[in-house]
Amino acid sequence: MNAQTIDTKLLELLVCPVTKGPLELSANKQELISKSAKLAYPIKDGMPIMLEVQARVLSQEECER
Repeated sequence: MNAQTIDTKLLELLVCPVTKGPLELSANKQELISKSAKLAYPIKDGMPIMLEVQARVLSQEECER
């Protein structure tokens, strides 16, 4: 199972737990991106891990894309 198998309805409901802002799917990196929080939440075995402590901090360059 990978990021592409996440239900689109689920993605519409999910928001960043830090900012409550929208998330973008990065299927190639298997992450949900929150540009407002500058965090990337991992997707493991098709399940998004929505914990701030598990998130990767985005670089400035990644936030501008």
